[in-house]
Amino acid sequence: MTYLDFEKPLADIEGKAEELRAMGAKTDNLDVEKEAAALDRKAGALLRDMYGSLDAWRKTQVARHPERPHCSDYIRALFADYTPLAGDRTFGDDHAVMGGLARFNDAPCVVIGHEKGSDTKSRITHNFGMARPEGYRKAIRLMDLADRFGLPVITLIDTPGAYPGKGAEERGQSEAIARATEKCLQIGVPLVSVIIGEGGSGGAVAFATANRVVMLEHSIYSVISPEGCASILWKDAEKMREAAEALRLTAQDLKSLGVIDNIVPEPLGGAQRDPIAAIRAVGKQIAASLKELDGKQPADLVRDRREKFLSMGQKGLG
Repeated sequence: MTYLDFEKPLADIEGKAEELRAMGAKTDNLDVEKEAAALDRKAGALLRDMYGSLDAWRKTQVARHPERPHCSDYIRALFADYTPLAGDRTFGDDHAVMGGLARFNDAPCVVIGHEKGSDTKSRITHNFGMARPEGYRKAIRLMDLADRFGLPVITLIDTPGAYPGKGAEERGQSEAIARATEKCLQIGVPLVSVIIGEGGSGGAVAFATANRVVMLEHSIYSVISPEGCASILWKDAEKMREAAEALRLTAQDLKSLGVIDNIVPEPLGGAQRDPIAAIRAVGKQIAASLKELDGKQPADLVRDRREKFLSMGQKGLG
């Protein structure tokens, strides 16, 4: 288990319980289970207290936890017969974006998502989930395919933002993001987006301009990272805690503002502590969202999606 900075007291208690059990396993006639169980109860109470009152910056840390389930984990667990599509037919294949044809609850669909990677090698391969133009153009290909064959689209969002490198800009990064966002608004099939970790800037919006947008309880969704915001506003990246609060980037804030539709509860201690339960909860929410959209005509889906986003920010006006 990787512990975040604010979880260090919890790490100490759980570490002591593990040490006690290790000693008991090595030493005959040494019964340590009672003491270890007491430590487990203490750790559980501390975990409930910590995760019952997470501020925006701590939620940001949890959303970035390296052991949270990634897009590939969700696809393996929730989708059958997954057949990936590669390349944008213009430049190449972007490994930060994965997607293809699949079956969800035995019904055909298209799934698209950002993949961050789970270790050093795979994170470099997937560019830490930061897509280049060819990644967004691959997503456009997939959405076109879904629209042609009447298949619902499910997107899994987990990116710090689009890759800001020179090559990406030379190949039309902004245009590719805009085209992907436009495509989301045009397709006449149900589009459901789930923010499973970070939803950073236009790189996330390009996949999340959907009929239904849901977030995991401890995920984040913002126009800029807290560090980036602090660097711009205060010329000091260390003010990221203040920036995180000001950005209103938590699922709870965004639900109250009407930016997202639903929040998926996470296991106690975050999705990283029980990935199977977290993935199962996301699957149930996707199924519920698709059921809400089932039977709607293409024109209605397009109109409802456009009106949903045009109405954002008007709450309380007039």
